[in-house]
Amino acid sequence: MKRGDFYLVPVAQRVDTKKQRVYVVVSRQGLLESTYSTVICAPVYSNTTGLHTEVPVGVDEGLKHDSYIRCDELVSILKSRLTNFVGRLSLQKTEQLNTALRTSLGI
Repeated sequence: MKRGDFYLVPVAQRVDTKKQRVYVVVSRQGLLESTYSTVICAPVYSNTTGLHTEVPVGVDEGLKHDSYIRCDELVSILKSRLTNFVGRLSLQKTEQLNTALRTSLGI
C-alpha cells in the first residue's frame, strides 16, 4: 500500500448512495508502513462541486471514467478494507493532491 493508491471500498456510510466507492490513500508513507490499523483516504466522485480542493483524475490513474478526488471529505479507513486495488496517482497528480490537501486543511 502506498500514498496515492486507489482502492474500491464497500461504503459503510448511510449518507452515501453507492454500495462501493473508490478512495485514494492520502496518509504519509511512514503511517502506512506502521502497525497502525487505519489510514486517511479521500473519496473519489464522478461529479465535481467546482471547489479548488478537488483533483481531477481518470483512466490514466486506473479509473473507468473522469472523476474528482474530494479533499474536503477525508475519512479514516481500516487498512484491512483496502484490498481491491484500482490504480495509482502519477507524480504530477500527487503534487496536485498535495496542493488540494493543503488548501483543504488551511496549511
